[in-house]
Amino acid sequence: MVEEFLSGEEVSFIGLCDGESVLPLEPSQDHKTIYEDDKGPNTGGMGAYSDSRLLSPADRESIVRTVMQPVLDGMRAEGSPFVGFLYAGLMLTTEGPKVLEFNVRLGDPETQALLHRLDCDFGELVHAAASGRQDPRLLKFRTDPSICVVLAARGYPGTVRTGDPISGLEDAAATGATVFHAGTREAKPGTQPGSSGVETAGGRVLGVTHSGATLQQAIANVYAACDKIHFDGMQIRRDIGRKGLTRWQ
Repeated sequence: MVEEFLSGEEVSFIGLCDGESVLPLEPSQDHKTIYEDDKGPNTGGMGAYSDSRLLSPADRESIVRTVMQPVLDGMRAEGSPFVGFLYAGLMLTTEGPKVLEFNVRLGDPETQALLHRLDCDFGELVHAAASGRQDPRLLKFRTDPSICVVLAARGYPGTVRTGDPISGLEDAAATGATVFHAGTREAKPGTQPGSSGVETAGGRVLGVTHSGATLQQAIANVYAACDKIHFDGMQIRRDIGRKGLTRWQ
């Protein structure tokens, strides 16, 4: 098998579909590997950031026209119109965006960053799409960039240790962050003092998400919140969003 080698930067492009049209969400970028500087084995995602500057208006229009809408048109022509979130994993090459994969869901951890920027009624938005009456006027995002940083358990993405008490959840939320739970469970009676009554129960434990007036401020905010949380063996990447800082300095 011979396949093309693609060189560039990945972007997650997600659209809400009502069977006929695509309503594009803001662009985001996932960080797949366990270690900083994109090193180590791949994971389900160690963090993501959403910043409008990831794609130009012309790029967004081109992706909808050449990637997303043809999928919808093809499925409708086959008698299976698609309603829901269509996810395109793209590589931004010198020849333009190229598709790496499609998913029929919101991405994780891209969703956390996107929802933190959302400035409209999410229920109304998806109900309109499900009813076949999608309205672009319903979709509104804040201009502030947002970042989700995943806190992973000891051993992830290999053999994961569970049962470690988690502390600092309320302190992190007090900074303005949203702490999304993924691999957690209620702690058993007799948990060590100082914990939040919650313990680790999976590989990717928490998704700490924050925004800021600038990408630099969003990064500072989210890591300030992450530093409030502790559990033994906690793994964290400290470079989520750094590519954007390099690109736009």
